[in-house]
Amino acid sequence: MNLKNLHTEHKAVQTHLLFQPTDAKVIALQIAKNEQLKEHITKLPALLVCVSGKAIYNDEKGTSVTLQSGDYYNIPENVKHWVDAQEESNFLLIK
Repeated sequence: MNLKNLHTEHKAVQTHLLFQPTDAKVIALQIAKNEQLKEHITKLPALLVCVSGKAIYNDEKGTSVTLQSGDYYNIPENVKHWVDAQEESNFLLIK
């Protein structure tokens, strides 16, 4: 999913609730080109927003999502997952 696809009306200002945080954390994350955020499990649902770069999110359920600038993915709780950066990539992780 991409942020620009959320707003379909022709209005000057639009909002769209993406995620309802439970732990109220926003984390800046950077992964170097050809590096990996090792597999792990989050105990809370999280929203991963790609700010720049290109990376692939994978999880134990077989989900594989390519993330580029503006793309986001809702990470479910208690699912083992990892992220492989195709190029230097920056993210916001919201829990």
